[in-house]
Amino acid sequence: MMKDFPRIETERLILSELKEGDLPLVIEYLQDREFSEYTSSIPHPYGKEEANFWLKMTQEAFESKKGFTFAIRDKEEKIIGAIGLHDQGSDKAEMGYWLAKIFWGKGYVTEAAKAIVDFGFNELELNKIFAVHFPNNPASGKIMRRIGMELEAVLKQHLKKDSEYYDIPMYSIFRNKV
Repeated sequence: MMKDFPRIETERLILSELKEGDLPLVIEYLQDREFSEYTSSIPHPYGKEEANFWLKMTQEAFESKKGFTFAIRDKEEKIIGAIGLHDQGSDKAEMGYWLAKIFWGKGYVTEAAKAIVDFGFNELELNKIFAVHFPNNPASGKIMRRIGMELEAVLKQHLKKDSEYYDIPMYSIFRNKV
């Protein structure tokens, strides 16, 4: 098992451990209400307390080998988002991500997600990686399809947000294509 948090380099990005020094930018990026609307885990408003809690959770997940949350960085090492894999048992993990709005539409999440899928299959020896998105965020589903994921199911009334239940599309990719 790995002792140090992994570092992955892609053509345009560096994926590495989330650091306390990243939090001011994270807080700034996540002020946009769309992050809260598109995810089940990012509250609005997003402040220092939420950022510190998130950092602590990512560190604990890595220490217990239950999750890897990577900062998505540009080549100057500035954080522009985050992507992670979270162990769900039975050699499968859930992938999740967010990217600062000013960087949307440039293919960064697709590039990072491809690298994370490779990491999950090759380093963590996962069999399955899956991801979900809210129906009001179809761009996330496009990213999932671009990296080779296929729609596996629509989970009926799977997530509750603001007292409303949502049907959630779930995409999957397998180490050995089924």
